[in-house]
Amino acid sequence: MQNTSGAPGTLEKKINWEILAQNALETRRDIIKMLGIAASGHPGSSLSCTDILVLLYFHYLKHDAKNPKWADRDRLIFSKGHGCPALYSVLARTGYFDPKLLLTLRQLGSPLQGHPDVRRLPGIEASTGSLGQGLSFAAGCALAARFDKKSFKTYAIISDGEMNEGQIWEAAAFSSFHKLSNLITILDYNKFQLSGATKDILDMEPVADKWRAFGWEVQELDGHDHHKISSAIEWALKAESKPRILIAHTVKGKGVSFMENNNHFHGVANTKEETVRALKELGENDAEISRITGMIS
Repeated sequence: MQNTSGAPGTLEKKINWEILAQNALETRRDIIKMLGIAASGHPGSSLSCTDILVLLYFHYLKHDAKNPKWADRDRLIFSKGHGCPALYSVLARTGYFDPKLLLTLRQLGSPLQGHPDVRRLPGIEASTGSLGQGLSFAAGCALAARFDKKSFKTYAIISDGEMNEGQIWEAAAFSSFHKLSNLITILDYNKFQLSGATKDILDMEPVADKWRAFGWEVQELDGHDHHKISSAIEWALKAESKPRILIAHTVKGKGVSFMENNNHFHGVANTKEETVRALKELGENDAEISRITGMIS
């Protein structure tokens, strides 16, 4: 799949919603295949952010797979690093590396580590996985753009469990104080974290009010409705004096019935049998399912 964001510095004005939906479906298939073969990883968190990543990389991000370090590119800081199978799939499908590498996830010597490593793979902006740190990194990128008189935007994708970390709120205060209107944060709000439901571990509600109290402008949306995600990003791009956050209400494990809202799949990969079941639900053909399951021990 080619990068549909166009040449550097340009964006398509019209989204082909059918192609976008197909890209999201193919990314979900990639996630299941990668994790099934690796026999480790985080399916639930990868599937919940798929629609957001697909829309960003195939339409909104200003980027160039042939020149990953292009100075005027938009930056995407994927703070919830454990969900990287979704990020890897989208990077491969927009031309950053050979999609065949996807099936080497978490294997010894593979550039596709269990969390993103900026040293190993083109398109990765920051090594992430220590939760709570990505927003600070993103704020630094946004401030650097101002100092360098650059027009690029910085996007940060964070998780709801991360909001338990004090560093998130330090970065939130910093971003508001410095009026980082070129910073767009997207919260993948799937309501679960490692040990269970977020409301049972450290309930952060009312989430929207907390961000407003820190000086941010807030919009809540369905994080799986491509039209609503697009509208929210359009709104965020018009920020004038404050950072903006999109609170995307998502479903952990979205797209695979037995994984949806099932926190068992936070950090447990799908078995061979579950891989077959999931790929069938995602409409994969029998020959490909057979090929993939033949690679699972």
